[in-house]
Amino acid sequence: MSLRQYEYALAVAEQGSVTAAAELLHVAQPSVSQQIRSLERELGVTLFARTPTGLVPTVVGRAFLREAEVAVSASRRARATARAGADELVGELLVAAQMGLGTRQLPRALGALRRRFPRLEVTVFEEPSSAELERLCRRGVLDLAFMAACERSPADAHHLGEEEFVVVLGDGHRLLAADRVELRELDGEPWVRFDRESALDGVLLNVLRNNELTPTTAARVSQTATAVRWAAHGLGVTLVPAAAVPHDHEHLTRPVFPVVSQPVIAVLRHSAGPAETALLELLRQETWHKTASFSRVS
Repeated sequence: MSLRQYEYALAVAEQGSVTAAAELLHVAQPSVSQQIRSLERELGVTLFARTPTGLVPTVVGRAFLREAEVAVSASRRARATARAGADELVGELLVAAQMGLGTRQLPRALGALRRRFPRLEVTVFEEPSSAELERLCRRGVLDLAFMAACERSPADAHHLGEEEFVVVLGDGHRLLAADRVELRELDGEPWVRFDRESALDGVLLNVLRNNELTPTTAARVSQTATAVRWAAHGLGVTLVPAAAVPHDHEHLTRPVFPVVSQPVIAVLRHSAGPAETALLELLRQETWHKTASFSRVS
């Protein structure tokens, strides 16, 4: 077995077809088919089942792919570390961010990192579930995870600052006349909420519960930008990190009282390499909201 075969199998699982995987990998389709068949023969198992919607991993295939993903990630990190010099970083950096957090700080830090090391390839994805982020961290798949602190956060996590949450109101809403909004004044308001498994919806539920408010759900969305736009159009109010509000909607936001804020942390993989260490230092240089008194929501 080879890492190339692992990469081919992972691409097929991601794309759902050999043809699409070949296009993604910039190789000929027969080459991918041959490598997958060879891998299955060597393992003595069937990794993929053909369905009307495409190729899907079998039960054995899913177990194999989990380990293959770890092996491929480790290989990429090893190459990056081996080729890292004093003035150059080459390789791949895999970063995951909890949805809505660091919306301004993380892109700025990543931009500075890429300008400093233009040959470093950075892959970033947003994950709405903090539980899934923690699982990926434990498996060693991620180079750096960017998330809110909670009771399950690793002891070696790096504290970066605080993300303050604000309420987004519709244009012309009565509470826009105030400098800040007391949470109890939102009693009876319809809410634009997030997917049930997302960390942001967990924040909202805890805030409402702690302030003895019962939410009326007007809609559920998957992205903070969508929640802000829908709230701005009067569908309902929403609660999001202040940094996640687009500049053209900031006039519709108000801080809340009691203050709602979350500690933001970065979790690096064990034996962190130079790329993730450099990104951590850039994140520490970013400006984060800090307040002496806040409601920590886990």
